[in-house]
Amino acid sequence: MENNHEEHLVHAEHNHGYGVYILVWMALMALTGVTVAVAGINFGGLTIATALVIASIKTYLVLTIFMHLRSESKTFRAFVGVALLFLIISFILLFSDYSFIVRN
Repeated sequence: MENNHEEHLVHAEHNHGYGVYILVWMALMALTGVTVAVAGINFGGLTIATALVIASIKTYLVLTIFMHLRSESKTFRAFVGVALLFLIISFILLFSDYSFIVRN
């Protein structure tokens, strides 16, 4: 009986109102529009950095709201953190190599 109560609490934490989902969806659409607009403007080296910052914000919204990462166990969040760490390392290596090639 107690297990059923705990299961109900876990599912209750996952539920957001439809308004939250709609607001996040609208924010994602707006950020996509900003990304497209920034892509048309030449900021030099900041164009890619701006696009990556906007993509990071969108990723955060999707992970926390749509994928309910806030209410997951610490172990699962640790796995997501490790995956993000390796993604960041990959980006650093990619862009350091790219900047070396462009300079030469």
